[in-house]
Amino acid sequence: MKGARTVAPKVDIYHQQLKPPQLRLFLIHVGFRRFYASYTFQSKLLKTGVCAATGFAVAVAFSPAVYADAPSSIHSPESNRFRLSEVRQHGRDASTQWVTKGSKVYDITDWVAAHPGGDVILRAAGGPVDQYWNIFTIHKKKDVYDILEGFYIGDVDPRDLKDGQVPVDHVDDPFKNDPKRDARLLVLSDRPFNAETPGEDLKSFVTPNETFYVRHHMWVPEIQEAGHRLVVELNNGEEREYTLEELKQNFPSVKVLATLQCSGNRRRNMTEGSRATNGLQWGTGAISNAEWTGVRLRDVLADAGFPVNDAPDDVKHAHFVGAEAYGASIPIEKALDKLGDVLIAFEMNGKPLPADHGYPMRIVVPGNVAARSVKWLNRVILSEEESPSQWQRRDYKCFGPNVGGNPDWDSAPAIQEMPVQSAITSLRDISAHSEQDRRLLQVYGLEEDSVAVEGYSFSGGGRRIVRVDVSANGGSSWHQAELLPDETRGAKAWAWRRWRWVLPRSQAGRTFVVKAVDEAYNTQPDHFEPHYNFRGNLASAWHRVGYTSRDRVNSYQT
Repeated sequence: MKGARTVAPKVDIYHQQLKPPQLRLFLIHVGFRRFYASYTFQSKLLKTGVCAATGFAVAVAFSPAVYADAPSSIHSPESNRFRLSEVRQHGRDASTQWVTKGSKVYDITDWVAAHPGGDVILRAAGGPVDQYWNIFTIHKKKDVYDILEGFYIGDVDPRDLKDGQVPVDHVDDPFKNDPKRDARLLVLSDRPFNAETPGEDLKSFVTPNETFYVRHHMWVPEIQEAGHRLVVELNNGEEREYTLEELKQNFPSVKVLATLQCSGNRRRNMTEGSRATNGLQWGTGAISNAEWTGVRLRDVLADAGFPVNDAPDDVKHAHFVGAEAYGASIPIEKALDKLGDVLIAFEMNGKPLPADHGYPMRIVVPGNVAARSVKWLNRVILSEEESPSQWQRRDYKCFGPNVGGNPDWDSAPAIQEMPVQSAITSLRDISAHSEQDRRLLQVYGLEEDSVAVEGYSFSGGGRRIVRVDVSANGGSSWHQAELLPDETRGAKAWAWRRWRWVLPRSQAGRTFVVKAVDEAYNTQPDHFEPHYNFRGNLASAWHRVGYTSRDRVNSYQT
């Protein structure tokens, strides 16, 4: 490929025996974090003489029980007290990096390369980490505290403390340059920013860029197109590098209409219909539809030298890494599928990607959970293993209704294709006395006051919606909704299907219900409890909306 650059092969750390120093750099996913932290902790103990027995050190490294209990029992001797001036000497540009938390001091040098959030941890180097953890509240849990304790080296000198804590002068806010957002978005959190599409725009087939739902795990990275590069790393370690302009000039441009849906869409419905769930309490608006323009991932991989028609057996996953350190992966079969329409996208609804949606380029994986469509894409890696990121190994999984908040994460596969979903987005009373409403009533052969019910339906894997069933009496009887004309642009039915049902108001009960059926005759469960999971993922039970209003329009965000 003209213009693309070949980079010297890298050592493929997935496929070799790793020595302890290499392990410290590589084991970055959450499933290995306890091992990593305990390994480092036992190394420090050996160096300081706290643990003299090699057998005990091995036990610390491999026993969760010993690991969990050991760090909390350590107290700093007088000789391990540090002045803040000394801590400041261990900032991001020093040979070793220290942070404080509370009145304790930690040497995090070995953890920087393994930190799931990338080198953002260096923002706190040489000072307190407390304020950053107030921003990134995901850190405020016992397993993270336990990991940090593995790097404990002493205490702050009491002469530098104020009210027992390190004084905080200033913290560089990583969110300060986030883009300005549309006021119509329904905000669930500001830092990081997460917001639903408003109900009015859920009725549109193509969601406007300004009100497309936003799901962030961190801040929006500032990226200049001119300096941005996409690196494709093959399974043999060889790399190829592409600019956005090279992708546009050297590969066929493709347009695909595809719906992206967060795994937590309708989580609030599951909480209300079953039990408490962990995570942002999304309503029905963590889903949107857009036209994506880009180049096929398959074509780029072929240009980089990968045999896309005869993939080697040791390549099972395609990893995607974003500029802000988010990572995820998909099975190689999906990445290479001629009908899979996986894109490296650079336009959204005919315009350059907005900053909130991945500028200058992102992966779009139609039919899969949106968590796999990584934004601000800067690296693609082909591997035998799935992505080691916490968003692949932990967050986006489902467990049985009986499993609590401390599951065996490795026992469940990562979410990929989405189940059948539908929701009511609007209930509108139609008056026979309104000239405009009468025209709509005539379309449905009605002359009396009526109710128009509208919503969306969707199924993962490109499976087409073939039927939407609607009930006006809580599910006692059913009718088929009208499936509105849709536009398919892509190999399969990647976009949602809108629907409408109009009925006489006299037939409307107190609760409307909707469920959808796809072409494989998959449908939605009637209640949440049978498929409850503590993370509240894939909440897809029948959607129920109460009906009590008259003579007004209601857009529902439930």
